[in-house]
Amino acid sequence: MPPSMMKALPSSPFTFVGDVLVGMGDFAAFSYRAVTGIFGRQMQARVLVPIFFNVGVNSIGVAVITGLFIGMVMAVETYSQFHPFGFDAAMGTITCNAILSELGPVLAAVMLAGRVGSSMAAELGTMRVSEQIDALACLGVDPVHYLATPRFLACLLLIPLLTVLADAAGIIGSTFICVVVYRIDSHHFWEHTLNFVGTWEVISGMVKATVFGGVMALVSCHRGFRSRAGAEGVGRAATEAFVFSFMVILILDFFLAFSLSNVHRMLWPERVTAGF
Repeated sequence: MPPSMMKALPSSPFTFVGDVLVGMGDFAAFSYRAVTGIFGRQMQARVLVPIFFNVGVNSIGVAVITGLFIGMVMAVETYSQFHPFGFDAAMGTITCNAILSELGPVLAAVMLAGRVGSSMAAELGTMRVSEQIDALACLGVDPVHYLATPRFLACLLLIPLLTVLADAAGIIGSTFICVVVYRIDSHHFWEHTLNFVGTWEVISGMVKATVFGGVMALVSCHRGFRSRAGAEGVGRAATEAFVFSFMVILILDFFLAFSLSNVHRMLWPERVTAGF
C-alpha cells in the first residue's frame, strides 16, 4: 500500500471516532459563531446584495426546472399505478402532496447544494488558500461573521422561496401531464386535490426547506473555511460541501418528517384518522 494511502487511513477505530467527534465539535463552534453573527453588528447592503443575488436570482432556473420535471415524472409514474384501478382523480392528491411536503424541499435543496453550496465552499476555500481570511482577522474583522453569516442568512431566507417556485413548477408539470396528456377531467382532478391537500403540507414543506437551507450554508461555509492548501484542497472542499450537505439533508429529512408527522397527529387527530 502506498505511504499516502496509509497516512489517510485511521490508525485505529478509536482514532477515527475521535476525529469525528473533534470535527463535529469544530462544526458546532463554527455554526454558533455564524448564527450569532446575525445579532451582532449590522451587515452592510454592499455585502448582502451580491450574495442574495447569487443565491436567489441565479438559482431560479435550477429550482424551476427541477420542480417542473419532478412533477411530470411523478404524474407519469402515478398514472401507471392508479389508472388500472380507476383512481385517476386521486392523482392530483398524490402528486401535489408528495411535491409540497417531500420531493420539492428535498430535491430543490439537493440541487441548490450542488450549485450554491459548492460555489460557496470553493469561494471561501480560495480565500483561505490565498490568505484573504487571515488578512480579515489581522484587520480586526471576524471572518466568520463577515463571510459566513451573510451566506447563512441568504440560504435561510431564499431557499424556502426557491422551494415555492419549485413546488409551483412541479404542480404545473403534474397538472399538464394529468389533464392534457392523460385527459383526466380537470374538475374532478382539482376538486379531489383541494379537498385532500391543505395548509399543513405547505407548512411542513417550508419548515423542511428552511432547515435544509440553513444547514446547507453552514456545512458549505465550514468546508470552505477548513480548505487545505492548493487547487486540490479547494476542489476537495467543494466536493465535501456537496456530499456532506446531501447526507445531512437526507438525515434531517427523516427526523423532520417523523417529528412533523407526530405534530400533525397531535394537532389534527381527526384528519389523520380520516386519511387526510
